[in-house]
Amino acid sequence: MKASKSPGFLIIGGFVNLGALKSGNFRAYVCGAAFGLMAIWMQRIVMGWLAWEMTDSPSFVGFVALLMFAPSIVLSPLFGVWVDRISVKRAMLIVQGINMALCIALWALVAVGMMTPFWLALLAFLIGVMLAVNQPVRMAMTPRLVRREHVGSVVTIVAINFNIARMVGPAIGGLLIAEIGVAHTLLVQWLLFVPYLFILSRLSLRPRRESGGAREPFFTALGAGIRYVWQVAAVREAMLLAGMLALVARGTLEVLPPLADGVFGRGADGLGVLMSITGLGAILGGFSKALLPPQTPGRLPFLTRLAIALGLMLVAVLGVAPNWELALAVAAGMSFVTTLTAISTQTAIQLDLEDDMRGRVMSLWAVLAAGGAAVGAGGVGVLADWLGFQTSLIWCGSLSAVAVAGYLALSGLKK
Repeated sequence: MKASKSPGFLIIGGFVNLGALKSGNFRAYVCGAAFGLMAIWMQRIVMGWLAWEMTDSPSFVGFVALLMFAPSIVLSPLFGVWVDRISVKRAMLIVQGINMALCIALWALVAVGMMTPFWLALLAFLIGVMLAVNQPVRMAMTPRLVRREHVGSVVTIVAINFNIARMVGPAIGGLLIAEIGVAHTLLVQWLLFVPYLFILSRLSLRPRRESGGAREPFFTALGAGIRYVWQVAAVREAMLLAGMLALVARGTLEVLPPLADGVFGRGADGLGVLMSITGLGAILGGFSKALLPPQTPGRLPFLTRLAIALGLMLVAVLGVAPNWELALAVAAGMSFVTTLTAISTQTAIQLDLEDDMRGRVMSLWAVLAAGGAAVGAGGVGVLADWLGFQTSLIWCGSLSAVAVAGYLALSGLKK
């Protein structure tokens, strides 16, 4: 069986876009990030469970998720300008060090019995601020761990790594909560940051082009990133569709405790299973993207456009799921689609970007991806208190799917 000689692609019965793994530097990052991502996903299930356990309120669960992601809406573009001006490796070390400190604070409050909804909400907000920094830092740093021809491969592999942790982390988190309690689960979580920080300190980055943007006034530099997004049609469309999917589908996936326990009565173990099955769907979505032919710069694949409409419709299907097994299958399908399309939209944007513009432009993508999920999670939580959880999913999924399908039909006619 012969391997393709094209940079970044190995043919094993098809295209496998894993060429970035040829770089030892990038392989080290992937291994280190696996520890950090495991910690993050364990943290998410613990915080979601604490919110549900303390209040039995879907709206509070959604509010906590909103606090973890909403800061990205305002702060990510500002941090994106900052990232394009400083040492991105140093920024990554600072951000992950603060993340570790916040995890230690969360563990300490639970361990001494002082955790309240107020403290949980405050820590969720502070973690959200760090997430707003982390998104542009990570998306500016990882392409510089490899040669430029492997940038598309980096996006795919980072997404696969993220979603493997998304599958394994919640399962381990849910099991640990049930077996050793929340406090000990949080202890394990913050210790996972130690190897991550060590590996980050050992990485080397490809030099960044210096175009003079670092010397521009702050808001002039920010405006340059916004103009780039608005003027490049493929980037503008990728941003729009990614934002809609994040708002509805990813927002729903951030408010799973009411589904696992409130609708189906499955408790913390059920929440862990549900989050793990969505992680499995995401991993399959990532590998499916790796098996597809490489994306063409300047356009969003037709398959991606259709998958976005399908992902939104699956939200409505989740609302009518009559049993636990079908709910698991639909949630996995939603996660498959959201991952496949997130990689495609991010790749469409990253392919032509220069290194000195990545922080600003990708921070805007983070606003729509993370910020959209935050607003969606909060909105679904509020609607669930008013209409019921499943009814809210039916309305949100149906209306958004119709809206996106209409947009795709109109844009197809114009072309």
